[in-house]
Amino acid sequence: MFAKTPFFLKRWQMNALLIYPEFPDTFWSFKHALEFLGKLAAQPPLGLMTVAALLPGAWKKRLVDTNVELLRDSDLAWADVALVSGMHVQRTSLVAIVERCRARGLRTVVGGPIASSLSWEDLKADHVVIGEAESIIADLARDLKQGTAKPVYQAMERPEMTCSPLPDLSLIKMHRYSTMAVQYSRGCPFNCEFCDIIEIYGRRPRTKAVAQVLAELDQLRAAGWREAVFIVDDNFIGNKARAKELCVALAEWRSQYKTSFDFNTEASLNLADDPELMRLMRDAGFVSVFLGIETPDESGLIAANKLQNTRRSLLDSVAKIQSYGMQVMGGFILGFDTDREDIFDRMVEFIQKSGIPVAMVGLLQAMPGTQLFRRLRKEGRILDAGHGDNTDDKLNFLPAMDATQLVEGYRSVLKRIYSCEAYYERVKLYLSRTQPRPSETNGRAQRTRQKWLTKGNARAFVTSIVRQGVFGKQRWSYWKFLLAVATRYRHCVGAAMTLAVMGYHFQVMTSRLSEPGESATLVGRIGTAAASQVRGS
Repeated sequence: MFAKTPFFLKRWQMNALLIYPEFPDTFWSFKHALEFLGKLAAQPPLGLMTVAALLPGAWKKRLVDTNVELLRDSDLAWADVALVSGMHVQRTSLVAIVERCRARGLRTVVGGPIASSLSWEDLKADHVVIGEAESIIADLARDLKQGTAKPVYQAMERPEMTCSPLPDLSLIKMHRYSTMAVQYSRGCPFNCEFCDIIEIYGRRPRTKAVAQVLAELDQLRAAGWREAVFIVDDNFIGNKARAKELCVALAEWRSQYKTSFDFNTEASLNLADDPELMRLMRDAGFVSVFLGIETPDESGLIAANKLQNTRRSLLDSVAKIQSYGMQVMGGFILGFDTDREDIFDRMVEFIQKSGIPVAMVGLLQAMPGTQLFRRLRKEGRILDAGHGDNTDDKLNFLPAMDATQLVEGYRSVLKRIYSCEAYYERVKLYLSRTQPRPSETNGRAQRTRQKWLTKGNARAFVTSIVRQGVFGKQRWSYWKFLLAVATRYRHCVGAAMTLAVMGYHFQVMTSRLSEPGESATLVGRIGTAAASQVRGS
């Protein structure tokens, strides 16, 4: 029997159901690699956890991440309001959730990045929140309780990160995720034409205080977390001075608690220009960084206003970062107006020489709200609002290159870079660049081996042997790679096995992409005909 809510609390209390939509199975989902670890998703919904902490303390809250659990009718029956947040790539799942809630008469609120790119009508919600939650939630909560909520709430300013609360960690099932998430900053100082981050969060990097970040790490540690933490900033080094300050504090924090936390993040390629920052990141425990490299063709970088990647050797920059013990994951784009027929071969050659194992190659997407979308719409080249996943073969604009040639070239790049031989060659090149220095060999390598020998990693190792080494189609390549690791890269066995498992995911996804669907073929035909008209006009 549940205790009744006291009458004097009913005035203030509501049952808030926070729902995170499902991600489609893409290159970015890592779904087939996570299965090796017994995990269901890469990271928890940090945005909704932060929103939950901003809601009135008297409210009851429940969070359902549909990537790791089912949204049940009993959850909907319990709730007074459903708050749904997501990104553009989650649109299909998000709209289905909203329609399911509204069919039951449950009020719905939609926020997150998707609310900045799609209209209120497209999202089908009762209420839409545009912008960052810290400056909006109090008014929204008051109006929801009083029954006077407006259709649209839009932030009039971008709040300072110092007012962001500790995310509510109690609402998630931590063991279902491979990585925990912490946000340090918002915004990026650059002005890339295709990027929606600068449109949503601005070009002035805003950061939390160091004490806020350490408090979040303390919270994770107290909850028993001992694995990787993703600093989810879109550009961790947008403010280099602040990033250095945080790295010093992280190194001290790790030393104080002798923690096994490793950090991953995203940054810009100009990280390679700052040896001090790379050293501080290494000492703070950063083991990987995602960089938007985009294309080896400088004319494409200039046209896309990715000027921070020009006037430099991209390969040398990547190698410098790798030499500090950080794995570089790279984002690459095909479909710029400047791309020529040789771009596919040039892309493969660059990726192989870079030693970037995780090379996320995608077709250019014109995201609503970006400079690129506005330009292409003005030129009459937009087909639709897109779907947020740039790693399938669907185009949402008319490319300068023949669309069929672009899509087939894209598929050929993926097939070549994710063949087992090519992939393992890149992994070995990366491992050769991260040999520990003599001064680090004794204690650090030993700690690395001990840290890797966890229950979850042991499970992943055994699963990898069975799926890739026993039943895998490329067994010979796999065993050749393991032999190389055992003889030449023993100091990196953890990283090597992690990358072997990730390779399995990429190979599964590449194999699926090799079988074009009807919708992709249709878009290709439309794009081919219309692009011919554009070129001929």
